Parts: sequence; structure tokens; C-alpha cells
Amino acid sequence: MRITHLLVLFLIVAMTAMLALPAFAADGAGTYKAKCAMCHGPNGEGKIGPAVKGTALTADQIVDLLAKGNDAKKAPHKKPISGLADDDAKAVADYVKSLK
Repeated sequence: MRITHLLVLFLIVAMTAMLALPAFAADGAGTYKAKCAMCHGPNGEGKIGPAVKGTALTADQIVDLLAKGNDAKKAPHKKPISGLADDDAKAVADYVKSLK
């Protein structure tokens, strides 16, 4: 009986986490602030890294840069950004393109 209760509790927690994940993936502003703002500035104005506000890159190019990296770029963009899922990269790209 106790094992059944633990299994049900585990399933409830797992389902709650699975339902919450898409909400986190769609938060491009939050992901940008956590992973990008330290170099590119909180509003994309540039800091250590170049400004991304008003960038000429398309959203797809930004996604590729974040997800695949580019050997021609400086670190950290030589390699894919660690811990960034495809949905997160798309959300960040959309957020960056919205910066004016």
C-alpha cells in the first residue's frame, strides 16, 4: 500500500514538472537575462560583448548561433550554449529581435 502511495506521488510530481517545462522554454527574456545579459547587457545594449539590440541577424541565424556555435566567433559563441534547448534558443532569438 505504501509503495502505491509513493508511486502515485511520484507520478503527480513528474506530471507537474512536465507541464511546467514548456512555460520555462517560452521565457526568452528570462533565459536571455540568465545566460546572455552579463555580456550583451540587460537590454541588449552591449557590455563585454557586442550590442544585440537592433541586430541584423535573423531569428534563425541567432538560433543557429546559440544552438550550434560558430568557429568564426569569439567565445562563448564558438560552441553551442550549454544547457540551452532548441525551444529556449528560439525564445531567446525572438526576444532579441524584439529589442528596439
